[in-house]
Amino acid sequence: MDSLNNIEINALVAKVKAGDQKAFAEVYDRYCGAINGVIGRFINDEAIAQDVLQDTFIKVWKNIQMYDDTKGSFFTWMLNIARNTSIDALRKLKKEGKSEIQILETTVNSSVTVQQNVSTIGLRQLVDRLPAEQQTMIEYLYFRGYTQQEVADELDIPLGTVKTRSRMAMAELRKWFTLLILWI
Repeated sequence: MDSLNNIEINALVAKVKAGDQKAFAEVYDRYCGAINGVIGRFINDEAIAQDVLQDTFIKVWKNIQMYDDTKGSFFTWMLNIARNTSIDALRKLKKEGKSEIQILETTVNSSVTVQQNVSTIGLRQLVDRLPAEQQTMIEYLYFRGYTQQEVADELDIPLGTVKTRSRMAMAELRKWFTLLILWI
């Protein structure tokens, strides 16, 4: 997958927003491996993971008008949809008593792509520069897919503390990414 610059991504997104199915097929071809890797971190069952992948791209197609490039990258927007769709699927499976959450340390072959993308953009190195309590928030919320309430319960800290620490961490990461983009 060759990478696109921001101008090319924005042009592709504009075509998808205009209803261009060929552009959407290109989005799928470019990003399905990485998105599937994210889903694989949550879902053990390959058939269910494929359903979640399909649901994710259906949501991308239906909600493309909601994407705002001033709030984040297109890839991050799609990753959040994939993460939320995966968590919803897990909750449904858990309610039905069929599955448990697959934790981050469990390796899924298809997740290698996402790990490479995270390493390539330097996200892990930036997260490692955060204070320990903020690193923990990012780890649980974004790499493991916990909700803020689940983090509060797991770590036995107030929900407000989780929200504050995660907000501070995201502000710091946003600042670093802005500097990185300006540097490039």
